[in-house]
Amino acid sequence: MRKLCTILFALSLLTSVSLMAQETPSQDSMRPGGANADTAVKATTIAGTISEDGKTFVSDKDNKTWTISNPDAVKGHEGHHVALKARVDSSKGEVDVVSLKMLQTK
Repeated sequence: MRKLCTILFALSLLTSVSLMAQETPSQDSMRPGGANADTAVKATTIAGTISEDGKTFVSDKDNKTWTISNPDAVKGHEGHHVALKARVDSSKGEVDVVSLKMLQTK
């Protein structure tokens, strides 16, 4: 009887482990940024002026200066008044430009 119980326990343990391995990932965990939606940074639109060297951006709203993490995205728009669609990292003071649109001069 003891041998039978040990065999049944071992089989149930192996079955549960194999079932867990077959579980498919949820839709949330397949999104960029992982399962936690708060970790995904959404792009926001901010208006302002790109510096003459194309490495910084000054917002119209609060005159805050942001470092542009991908300056190639704004190449040719140095010194222009634009609306940036960008992912903002406030802790680093950086913007990652997704796209930009020219605006009328101030």
